[in-house]
Amino acid sequence: MEVAAVKTGRVTDVDLAGAEPATGSRPAAGAPADDALATGTLAAGDQACAQDPGWTWGGAEDGIPADAPLPALLLAASRVMGAFYAGTVGQAGLRISPAGLGVLRVLLAGDGSRSSDVAARGWSSPGTLTAVVDTLVREGYVERRRDTGDRRVVRLYVTDKGRRICEDYYALAGPQWQAAFSFVSPADEPVIRKFFVDMIGHFGEMVRKERGR
Repeated sequence: MEVAAVKTGRVTDVDLAGAEPATGSRPAAGAPADDALATGTLAAGDQACAQDPGWTWGGAEDGIPADAPLPALLLAASRVMGAFYAGTVGQAGLRISPAGLGVLRVLLAGDGSRSSDVAARGWSSPGTLTAVVDTLVREGYVERRRDTGDRRVVRLYVTDKGRRICEDYYALAGPQWQAAFSFVSPADEPVIRKFFVDMIGHFGEMVRKERGR
């Protein structure tokens, strides 16, 4: 089963999560449910778990009940996948963050994109993206260039060094991703793929409407 994040060139929330804290107070990943309650920033999945102390989105080692709320399951899956993804980047020994790698994937699919377009594709804020791109530019992975037709527009381009580090990551981490999804049976794969495609489309549209796009 191919991993969509590696193949589509689309930045994910997981990719950008480590770049810059979101505006406002939000409990750190891994914080216990009572810490989230104290901040008053519970997401829907957190609230569902808080109401049912029998299972929390950090307690998978105790077993996940068959009736666990879908938002809680999604949040738990996102956290563990994010940890796995970050681990593959670290084990590859490459000088780049998961967030930076995600931005490079977007640019490989659409080199010369504007920052605002890259941010929109990743459902990220322009400020978060700017922080990631600044680091990529300093490392020599990305270049900013003025648009030849409109000097007010700045476009982002992947350098040869940026392409090489993506190729290196795919070569080193590809087998890990393949092994990670080996538990999925061929018969189940179409159903799982459809669920993810539908979910990405649904939540993507919700985010666009929320941001007035």
